[in-house]
Amino acid sequence: MADGGSVYPLAEPGLWVERIGGRAFSAGRPALFLDRDGTINVDTSYPSDPAQIVLRPEMLPVIRTANLSDLPAIIVSNQSGIARGYFGWPEFAAVNARLLALLGARDCRVDLVLACAYHSSGMGELAIGDHPMRKPNPGMLLRARDLLDLDTSRSIIVGDKVDDMEAGRRAGLREGWLVGGRVNRKTGDGSFVSRKLMTGNDHRRLCDAIAELGRA
Repeated sequence: MADGGSVYPLAEPGLWVERIGGRAFSAGRPALFLDRDGTINVDTSYPSDPAQIVLRPEMLPVIRTANLSDLPAIIVSNQSGIARGYFGWPEFAAVNARLLALLGARDCRVDLVLACAYHSSGMGELAIGDHPMRKPNPGMLLRARDLLDLDTSRSIIVGDKVDDMEAGRRAGLREGWLVGGRVNRKTGDGSFVSRKLMTGNDHRRLCDAIAELGRA
């Protein structure tokens, strides 16, 4: 079902790259990278029905702060359900459109969406293990960097899996915030910090960190 017709913004059979809106950003801006399922919306396990998309309300101020701080908000999402044949790009497109509409209704904007469908358990041309675009590899973040001329060294990633944090580290980001994380962790060389994101105070600290990036 990995049907990537030309009507979809596919950079390659397993990579969706969609620029949303026309907001322009000056060169060298940092960005807010966001995983999708389990981070922005409730993870229903391979979501393919737009009617089942429910936003996680605690993430709305986070995205809104990035918008107000003139930082690109960028979704980077693994979508192995496509490679596995559970659904296709049409279903992904419908879910993506619904998510963006729900965010827009809450005054939250996303500027770029990237999704990787490659997986070692996939079918056909999507059956690629350890594809450079699939997190924990940094390919989607680096593609976004090149498209928007970003400064990844000052950027932040938010996700609900260790793979999200590792993708951020490999892309040279300064820090990540792990949904449900209970402790802060720093790499041995101190180049990357994974911060916990569980309580209301954690979310407020994340918003403060994003706002500070916008002022820098």
